[in-house]
Amino acid sequence: MSGIDRTVKTLGDGAVVTTDSGEYLFKLYSYRRNPVVKPKDIGLTWYENDELQIGAVFNGGAELLEGKVILTLRCQKGYRKAKFFDERLGSYRVSFENYVSEVWPLVSEDGVRFTRLQDIVIRGDGTDQKDFVYGLEDLRIVKCEERYLLVGCGKVKPPFQGENGDRIAVYSTQNFLGITYHGIVRSFDSRNVVPFPELILGKVYILLRFHPNIHIDSLKEGLSQLLNPSRYVESWNEIDNRRNENLLLKKGSFPHEAEKIGVGAPPIKTARGWLLIYHAVGEIDEDICRIYGLSQRIDRGYSICAAILDMQEPTKVLCRSRYPIYVPSAPWELYGDKTYPVDVPAVVFPVGAVVWKDKLLLYCGAGDKYVVLLSCSLRSLVEYLWARCRSE
Repeated sequence: MSGIDRTVKTLGDGAVVTTDSGEYLFKLYSYRRNPVVKPKDIGLTWYENDELQIGAVFNGGAELLEGKVILTLRCQKGYRKAKFFDERLGSYRVSFENYVSEVWPLVSEDGVRFTRLQDIVIRGDGTDQKDFVYGLEDLRIVKCEERYLLVGCGKVKPPFQGENGDRIAVYSTQNFLGITYHGIVRSFDSRNVVPFPELILGKVYILLRFHPNIHIDSLKEGLSQLLNPSRYVESWNEIDNRRNENLLLKKGSFPHEAEKIGVGAPPIKTARGWLLIYHAVGEIDEDICRIYGLSQRIDRGYSICAAILDMQEPTKVLCRSRYPIYVPSAPWELYGDKTYPVDVPAVVFPVGAVVWKDKLLLYCGAGDKYVVLLSCSLRSLVEYLWARCRSE
């Protein structure tokens, strides 16, 4: 029995639970030994004025390689906490100075105990390329035939210092030991961009976040458009120009999605269609919070949601969760404590997903500082969405 098999036996299937008001919602299982990756585990610490400082490791893509789990985690070190005024919200929020992220691939035999993969680093400070110099964030992994596409956000402006700083950054690899950089899409500001893992009726589809919604489009020039972004500027411009036509999911349908939504893990092929795990930001009411043992609502929190897209027409939404399938509730996800301080409160952010037999393993950022593992029976989640969240 493999290490992942042994781990999967300990993971829960998730459950359909009922709120006090009688609503049915699906709740993912949280691994009993979360967080599975912490900054101290991989040396993301430093001293400042003789005081130990702890960095951050979060928001990594996930895939299987030769029976092992690979994570491409965003790593931060040497930064300072500050505040900035968010004009969209009309209030101050947490920000950071000297916040330039890079990606460290990690590997695990069992999916829960991770170590660095040969000290490999994908830098975001301009050392390896000059297209962006303010960090590389949230690198998803999409298995495409015999190679892995790595698609993340290259920062062309310092984080927290204005809009229009996010560019699609594209890499590829066959084994994560040698990683090829393909460039950035300069045509528009977007993050949380994920291609589908296979052709759909001969087309390459991608999911995008044009703030504050999730969009979908196909690549006119196929996979080459993604792997050679500078060669196909006009085709990327066309996607930008028709953003009003390619809207897939709109924010604001529910209180927990009131501020914004964005793509999470890459789409997962199921018997009912493409399962899309996405994140939402908004108010999480008391009725939902009580399910997680919380006594008060979360005024502004990141939650995890799900939808099913048509297998042959992924622009068509078949199901969409009316309630989150997970909300921040543990100290490392919510407001932190002495053992688990957080950098940003009330955050769970799904980026990586692995399917092992019928089990969905979801690797999520927590508090913008840790990695947590959530799980469920893939079939149970899909059937819940199909039975209770079908689009009318």
